[in-house]
Parts: sequence; structure tokens; C-alpha cells
Amino acid sequence: MPTERALARARKDQREGKSASTQAGEFVREEIERIREGVHGARSPEQAIAIGLSQARRAGIEVPEQKGGKSIRKKPAAKKRPAGKTVSAKRSRASLNALKRENTASASKQALSRHARKAAAERSPAERSAAAQKAVRTKGPAVRKAAAKKAAATRAGGRAAGAVRAARTRAMRSRSR
Repeated sequence: MPTERALARARKDQREGKSASTQAGEFVREEIERIREGVHGARSPEQAIAIGLSQARRAGIEVPEQKGGKSIRKKPAAKKRPAGKTVSAKRSRASLNALKRENTASASKQALSRHARKAAAERSPAERSAAAQKAVRTKGPAVRKAAAKKAAATRAGGRAAGAVRAARTRAMRSRSR
């Protein structure tokens, strides 16, 4: 079950007019946190993401199905359980224990980074370019500037200081024009 915190963040994203995938990202983030904390595990980053997306769909977020790939059979609408009927404790415990036996490394930074690179490689240059252009349009100048500063500061090695100085110099020059 998603926590109230994730639901609140998703509602906030919705009020701000952000896309369904951004709203669903709150549930995915929460699921990754749960796996890292050791509440349960997952076999792969894809499974962790799928669990988060499933929770988002249950919460009523209109997450689009995956483009291309295998055609996924639509599941029939979940039947409402009669009021007094609950899942047996034995079954509930068994499913939780099965998840707990899974690996928590599937939500590590390295695993998620590997997944992101693999996903990006499957997209065409045109798709990647379109996504970058959309990000530029939707961020706005202040956030874009902050992102550029952050990117310059987090570069590896000694390049960071030089990049920050160069960015500062460019900013000062643009102000004087």
C-alpha cells in the first residue's frame, strides 16, 4: 500500500499540472526507498519500478501503458471483496516472506543507473532530443539555471571548480551586455 506521503506528493504534482508519469514517479520513489530500507526486495530494478507503477494505477493515476514491446492483456476489473472476508494470515505472511527473500541490491544506485542507461539506449536520438527539448520548455529559466549550476558542481574530478568558474564568468558577461 502506498503511504499518505506518496499520495500527497502525487496530488501536489497533479495540482501543479505535471504529467501522469511524474505523479507516478512518487510511488516508484517510495517503492525504491522501501526496498533500500529492507522492508522487502525485488529481482530487478524493472520489478521495483513495476510495483510502484502498479500502486500508482491503483491510486487512480492515469499512467500510460508501455509503448511498443509485448502486448499486455488487460486484466478484468478487480472484484470487490465481501465486507467480512479477508485474506488469510497464512497467505499474507507467505507473500511478504517471499518478497523479503528477494535481493535489495536491485534498488541500488548502480542497478538503477544501469537500468536508466539501458532504457535510454533503447530510445532513438530523436526521442531523446525531444525529451530534452520538452524539459527545457517546462523547467523555466530559474530552475534551468539552478540545474546547470548543480551539474557543473557535481562533475567528477577537478573539472568541477573550473566549470563553476566558467559558468559564473558567462553569467557575469551576459549581465553586462
